[in-house]
Amino acid sequence: MKLKAFKRNVEKKCSVKKLRREGKIPAVIYKKGSSGEELSIDGQMFTAALRKVEPGHLSTTVFILEEEGRAERQVIVKEIQYNVTNYDVIHLDFEELIEGTPVNVKIPIEIVGAADCPGIKLGGVPRQVIRAMKVRCLPKDIPASFPVDISTLSLGESKRLSDLQIANTIRPLMNLSEVAVAIVKR
Repeated sequence: MKLKAFKRNVEKKCSVKKLRREGKIPAVIYKKGSSGEELSIDGQMFTAALRKVEPGHLSTTVFILEEEGRAERQVIVKEIQYNVTNYDVIHLDFEELIEGTPVNVKIPIEIVGAADCPGIKLGGVPRQVIRAMKVRCLPKDIPASFPVDISTLSLGESKRLSDLQIANTIRPLMNLSEVAVAIVKR
């Protein structure tokens, strides 16, 4: 997804407020080995892009920043701050993706096979204990999600993080013996 970015100079707090009144979102891009770079993002474009992102998949969505006079850059959202009263986005932190440089990312865990699950047919419900797994990988290897198949689980059974299909190019940063999903009584 492409976003328009604009260079901004950090002088006073009033300049940030002026940016927000103009419909722009203040942002910082972090790159390994350098300090953060201040810029602003077109607010309408970012809001439209957020509507297209599946719930829970923002951390794995790669955005392409188009800035006048610069080459396009690939980034992921590291932190997003909202206004507490109206939930408008008021600040963004991005991390620039550099080919060949590993990045830490939270990958969502999705439950599949719930329709065929014997434990659910007996009145149980799936309880997702861990919703995302932190991993370290190259930008080209970032998966959209980790599916966990519960179609064979009975009541009281569970699947652990070690049961996920994780490629060799991805290094988990969590304890793989932890329970990801369990089928429990209501």
